[in-house]
Amino acid sequence: MSISDIIEEYLKNILQTNEKQMIEIKRSEIADQFECVPSQINYVINTRFTVERGYLIESKRGGGGYIRITRVEHQDEFELLDAIIKIINPKVSQQAAMDVLVRLQEKKVITTREMKLMAATLDREVLAVMLPARDQLRARILSAMLTTLKYNKE
Repeated sequence: MSISDIIEEYLKNILQTNEKQMIEIKRSEIADQFECVPSQINYVINTRFTVERGYLIESKRGGGGYIRITRVEHQDEFELLDAIIKIINPKVSQQAAMDVLVRLQEKKVITTREMKLMAATLDREVLAVMLPARDQLRARILSAMLTTLKYNKE
């Protein structure tokens, strides 16, 4: 397990125990706690706590600065799928699409097998067209899959 994985788990555990699904952290304090550089904390937040994964990030720089991480919860699966479709359009990168799939799998909207099938379909090697058309095509395919999930749950 890497230091990034450990920091991510630590922050997620704090979020889970907080009723508001929101935490405020000081980057330097977390870096000191894990004996790493503050940029490592930035990396974890920027890559593991994305909108596609269901988080909102606010930050204030300076002496009294903080980073606020808020977990976005949706009332139901239908609302979640709608929100994701809005986020990914009109284009979505491969990493952002993977973040969406991980979120859907964690929320048990899709199975691990379905996640892998969808990821294979959205891979840049499969969508062998130039950017930005590739990201637009990926968004259209993912939107079609999510719309199908939304209306065809068994």
